[in-house]
Amino acid sequence: MIVGILKEIKIAENRVCMTPEGVEVMVHNKHQLLVEKNAGKGSGFSDEQYVQAGATIVETPKEIFDRADMVMHVKEPQPQEYDLIRKDQIVFTYLHLAAEERLTKALIKAESVNIAYETIQKKDGSLPLLVPMSEVAGRMATQVGADYLQMTKGGKGILLGGVPGVEPGVVVVIGGGIVGINAALMACGLGGKVYLFDTNLDRLRYLREVMPANCFPIMSSVPKLKELLKKADLVIGAVLIPGAKAPRLVTRDMLKDMQDGTVMVDVAIDQGGCFETSKATSHDDPVFTVDGVVHYCVANMPGAVAKTSTLALTNATLPYALDIANKGWKRASEENEEIALGVNVINGKVTYEAVAQAFDLEYTPFSEILAK
Repeated sequence: MIVGILKEIKIAENRVCMTPEGVEVMVHNKHQLLVEKNAGKGSGFSDEQYVQAGATIVETPKEIFDRADMVMHVKEPQPQEYDLIRKDQIVFTYLHLAAEERLTKALIKAESVNIAYETIQKKDGSLPLLVPMSEVAGRMATQVGADYLQMTKGGKGILLGGVPGVEPGVVVVIGGGIVGINAALMACGLGGKVYLFDTNLDRLRYLREVMPANCFPIMSSVPKLKELLKKADLVIGAVLIPGAKAPRLVTRDMLKDMQDGTVMVDVAIDQGGCFETSKATSHDDPVFTVDGVVHYCVANMPGAVAKTSTLALTNATLPYALDIANKGWKRASEENEEIALGVNVINGKVTYEAVAQAFDLEYTPFSEILAK
């Protein structure tokens, strides 16, 4: 199979979807790898390293879309790429379609085979290709939140860990999954007083056992959330419904009771955001203020730590990319249910129910596609 590695074009996105080592593995399995010029530069990988791994460097994304059977990205295709996607071409990347109606309709029109990293799912419910970036984003959420609490950044002037004789900052983390637990661990490590919300009692029991003593797992409820938001210094939104739009858990009305200079970091922004007042921002212009509350809603947070993120992402995605390349998308999906769950739109049909529901589109079960 001819596999194309595209250079990211989203603002301040420095990741690349495959390292030279990953390319070498693909080439060893008899696949031809096309890498767009300077695709790995932002992550510290040169074109020469890709050539040494067996790839061919090409000048333009159009050449990759024209030649490749499967194209790979980190972030979702951008508007200038929509018309380059070919019928039956495999697009393998993060898609987050439930928050992207225009992209969803573009992929329907293209009649391509679109496999989303974020909905590939194991039998235990875990999301193996989302996990590494969720770990990075969760840790970064606390890091950037602590930074924006400085008065010079618009925050209230709180040091999360406090100092002897001064109470630590209060951190509210909404969601006890991969993002939430990593955000909470970082906040605990900085010495903050951390409240970690979740709706699953078994998960809360687990969190109580494994988290540090300054973390307090709490059953999520609107009254309790409202109570803690009033005294929070940093709020991190870390909720996820796989493949679906994020629920809006912090409303505009709740902001009125929060203190000026409080910082909110919405890690769920890729799926539409879990704060009513959220809107996607970029690394170039990451924050805005509503009712005195600082909002950080960067949709590609891990792009700021591209080297770490690229290495972690390749470790996770390579086995699936290799399986698809070795067998083709149909056989790979038939033999691996995890990959089948990753197929969101194929040949003009929406095969992921949450995406169809998000935009009132017709839903076609993927099993019907495979049966043809």
